[in-house]
Amino acid sequence: MSVNPNRWEALRRFTDARIALGRAGSSVPTGPLLAFTLAHAQARDAVHRPLDADALQDELRSKGYASVAVHSAAPARDVYLRRPDLGRSLSEDSATRLEAHAKNADLVFVIADGLSSSAAATHAIPLIERTIARLDGWRIGPVVVATQARVALGDGIGAILKAHLVAMLIGERPGLSSPANLGVYVTYHPVPGRSDAERNCISNVRPEGLAYDAAAFKLAWLLGEARTRKLTGVSLKDDSTVALSQRTVDRLSGE
Repeated sequence: MSVNPNRWEALRRFTDARIALGRAGSSVPTGPLLAFTLAHAQARDAVHRPLDADALQDELRSKGYASVAVHSAAPARDVYLRRPDLGRSLSEDSATRLEAHAKNADLVFVIADGLSSSAAATHAIPLIERTIARLDGWRIGPVVVATQARVALGDGIGAILKAHLVAMLIGERPGLSSPANLGVYVTYHPVPGRSDAERNCISNVRPEGLAYDAAAFKLAWLLGEARTRKLTGVSLKDDSTVALSQRTVDRLSGE
């Protein structure tokens, strides 16, 4: 059967969205149909694939970062998916293990599997490296690798480690255009019970989305403002693009 082209074809290069697929009879052509099926399978795999915490810790150590592994109160992946509440609190043994690392740090990074372990495994360390390079003089605690984790798990981690700020780097819910998007949630004075309104979020961190350097600049800016103003969330507006524009102007003016 012949394929009828779509006149929006020229627009496809501007987006990963499934537009201008063409038509074969009353359905889409075989190629786009198979691509959709593959994307759906990749998204499902991203949700269920376990995070290799040992490999991630080995990579962190090879780069000179101290790390500690923890897991939430959800004992297995199927429970984690059915019980989001269990993913928001630490298991008892993890809480005990963390207590030995408490040191009043300015900032603690948490790498969490969330709903896409591949996002955490692929994007978290490059983002941490680029962010720390912008945080001169900060006391950085051990990088925590968390499994079966939801965003709010960072609150309990930060509280035990006595951190002023926690940055939760977590795999976002996969989409059909990318199964490996990293989200970053920044919380000032993390303690259990914080609401999402008390956090700042950076999403879609990946080379094809918000690139590492751009995300690191935005994250470092938010962390600096949070430490100065002693808050995060709806009261802290992300004006990092304004700061970046001013830096560009200042650099050009100095040339």
